[in-house]
Amino acid sequence: MAISRRAFLRRFTAGAAALVSPIALFADDNPALDRERVFAFVKAGHNDLAAVTSMLSEEPLLLNAAWDWGGGDFETALGGAGHVGNAAIARYLIDRGARADLFALTMLGETDLVIPMLERFPTLLDAPGPHGFTLLHHARVGGAVAAPLVDYLTGKGLTDSKRLLPGRR
Repeated sequence: MAISRRAFLRRFTAGAAALVSPIALFADDNPALDRERVFAFVKAGHNDLAAVTSMLSEEPLLLNAAWDWGGGDFETALGGAGHVGNAAIARYLIDRGARADLFALTMLGETDLVIPMLERFPTLLDAPGPHGFTLLHHARVGGAVAAPLVDYLTGKGLTDSKRLLPGRR
């Protein structure tokens, strides 16, 4: 059955609109978080538990918000706490449902989680964390609780604490 060009275009346009409109409606119902609030929350995640607690009570969606530093360097409040060794903030965020990552778990000395993950996925040994900080860096800032992971990682040949992110010099 042949249809006219005009009928085809009308049907095609109506079909395309049906596909796009739910996406547009969903996006309108979920506006992006305020950039300044995300930046302030990620910054507080490094060393200000009171600010993290206050901001999270006001805007729970900040929990997993990430700041884009550019060049593939994304950081969450948990990532900030992880690379500076702030276990109290990291545990607070994880206890509230933050997406725990390998870097924060390494800083926290979660050996029973980290080593099996690295044994299963050995390429993660070279993965850069926020700002290019390695797993070894995170283990070192974790202190005594993460000392077994320092030993494990240095035994795997890791010697540096920071690697450049892809595309950075």
